[in-house]
Amino acid sequence: VQLVESGGGLVQAGGSLRLSCAASGRALSSYTMGWFRQAPGKEREFVAGIVASGSRMEYVDSVKGRFTISRDNAKNTVYLQMNSLQPQDTAVYYCAASGFRMVVYLPARNYDYWGQGTQVTVSS
Repeated sequence: VQLVESGGGLVQAGGSLRLSCAASGRALSSYTMGWFRQAPGKEREFVAGIVASGSRMEYVDSVKGRFTISRDNAKNTVYLQMNSLQPQDTAVYYCAASGFRMVVYLPARNYDYWGQGTQVTVSS
């Protein structure tokens, strides 16, 4: 599975961005999908996950109520809608695919495929 993220950029605090993760090679409908982020000098952090069917989602506490993960299996694409962005959201954002298709929260080591990342920068 090849994953390609897009939609990152520079935005002011309080603004919004929508990240997309397009897959090729295999159908995403077989995978739990996750979004992670990594800020300079910090470890990669789980942000949001969605099971293969799209019926369950999970978020890290710091983004609950602001970020929404969704998927369109027909388009082989996963999204992360990010609202009310804050400077602390600045990071490289990665999407990932895991074969544990019914588990909504997984640590990074349980993901099989990763995208190259897209930079999100939030200015104050």
